[in-house]
Amino acid sequence: MFEIFTSPDAWVALLTLTFLEIVLGIDNIVFISIAANKLPQKDQQRATNLGLLLAMVQRIILLFAVSLLIGLKNPFYYIHWSWLDTGISWQAIILFFGGLFLLYKSTSEIHEKVELPEHDEDSLKAKNITTLSKAIIQIVIIDFIFSIDSILTAVGMTNGIGNKPGDALILMIIAVVISILIMMVFANPIRIFINKHPSMQLLALSFLILIGFMLIAEAAYLSHTKIFGQEIGAIPKGYLYFAITFSLMVEFLNMKMKKNVNISREAE
Repeated sequence: MFEIFTSPDAWVALLTLTFLEIVLGIDNIVFISIAANKLPQKDQQRATNLGLLLAMVQRIILLFAVSLLIGLKNPFYYIHWSWLDTGISWQAIILFFGGLFLLYKSTSEIHEKVELPEHDEDSLKAKNITTLSKAIIQIVIIDFIFSIDSILTAVGMTNGIGNKPGDALILMIIAVVISILIMMVFANPIRIFINKHPSMQLLALSFLILIGFMLIAEAAYLSHTKIFGQEIGAIPKGYLYFAITFSLMVEFLNMKMKKNVNISREAE
């Protein structure tokens, strides 16, 4: 069952995915906090923890559902046009439209965070949340919306890893559980860190653009798609891991340099 962990790719995918799940989950923490803060003091912590636990359960259920559909690899419809030759399967449909969704979601989120940073928070604050049950319902609805890009990110990072059908699912579930537990324990420090360094969240959203493009290419490759006689090839995941690692290294260097500059200014 755990033979997958003998593969270095699996460990790299797990660490990278856990990091992305945490960073992409910051908005979820913010919204859960806003909903919980409208409750009496005695219910706030309970609502936050319960909301994150329900988020974990909801994401695991969605992972099983998506993985089940992705397991349907046999084409049920073929297209043979003069310029396009492909076989459509449920796996290809999920990967293709999942990739399109990630491209749309990441670009729109980047736009919203740059142009309208308070839009979503203001709309949630306007809602009437007076009881624990209302808060939990609101949290579950919010998390379902955020779960979609989280699940598709997990699929993009782990699809094709491992020799057995359930290997990728094990990695995804472990990453989701670890990220939720970390958020439950360190929700406030993580939120403070991201607020101080908003470029980290923008960087994670940029990674979603890469993952979205990779999902679309993966759908075409697994469908043996030919465009004008040229078959679409596979994109090695090592390229994605390298891009993410390199970008994070550059960002951490920028943060270090900014910190040194601030220390120098204070010393003057």
